[in-house]
Amino acid sequence: MFIIRNRNAFFAITGIALLAALGSIFAFGLHLGPDFTGGTLVEIRYDGARLAPGAVEQRLTDAGFSGFSLRESGEDGYTLRAAAISDQQRESLSAIFSHTGGTAYVDQLSEVGPTIGKELRNKALIALALVLLCILLFIAFAFRKVSQPVSSWRYGLIALLTLGFDVMVPVGFFAFLGHLTGVQVDALFATAVLTILGYSVHDTIVVFDRTRENLRLNEERNRKEDFAATAGRSLEQTFVRSMNTSMTTIVVLVALFALGPAATKYFALTLLVGIVAGTYSSIFLATPLLVAVEKWRGRR
Repeated sequence: MFIIRNRNAFFAITGIALLAALGSIFAFGLHLGPDFTGGTLVEIRYDGARLAPGAVEQRLTDAGFSGFSLRESGEDGYTLRAAAISDQQRESLSAIFSHTGGTAYVDQLSEVGPTIGKELRNKALIALALVLLCILLFIAFAFRKVSQPVSSWRYGLIALLTLGFDVMVPVGFFAFLGHLTGVQVDALFATAVLTILGYSVHDTIVVFDRTRENLRLNEERNRKEDFAATAGRSLEQTFVRSMNTSMTTIVVLVALFALGPAATKYFALTLLVGIVAGTYSSIFLATPLLVAVEKWRGRR
């Protein structure tokens, strides 16, 4: 019941985090990668030692590359994302990356036009909207027999509100990170956000389903209990399970971020931030919001 009793404090924390995320998005914006804006993706491999990242970045700048993203790929390569490049820049890639200790080879070079990039961006937004709509419809259907004291569609609406928080936090984080380090968001970022939605709504539904079960038991046993008490008891019954599941996932993601390949580093970081936000919202936001809605409805 501690979480339910102190829900206003958690609402305040949520509001602060949400304002910070929105402020970051509006102030800095997302640094969209070539996947969404169009550009060039280059995979470089070395026959020998790899040139230091700082030296490569300086050479790229001197060669006229701007707004690029350079990441280490494995032990002997780099991944370069840049805007559209000229024929001269394309031909000089091997020379830019090569040095006396190792020769660089262009392992893969692919270009995405601005039209295709815009199409990918629109498809990512459509996929996000469809996922949210399907989640709302599913929860409203699954909880259709729970009409008292909170209507089934309100469960779905509250789940969507918490999912909105789960999306805004990593987006705001990457807007700030992009401002500091120039990190760009790509198709993997969109994939990570959709994964976060699925993970977070699972946690939320577990708590809601326990609330539904306890409401059913109260009705069968003719037990009169305040909805806040039922919701608080349901949260206590699922708290340890939710925390254990989330902590296990977080440990794996931290290991992947710290020890995994550079290509999946920011994918793991997106999931890490999103799952931390999702765990918080599922426990400290969703059920307290449900209680607040019920009390508001009661006063009406």
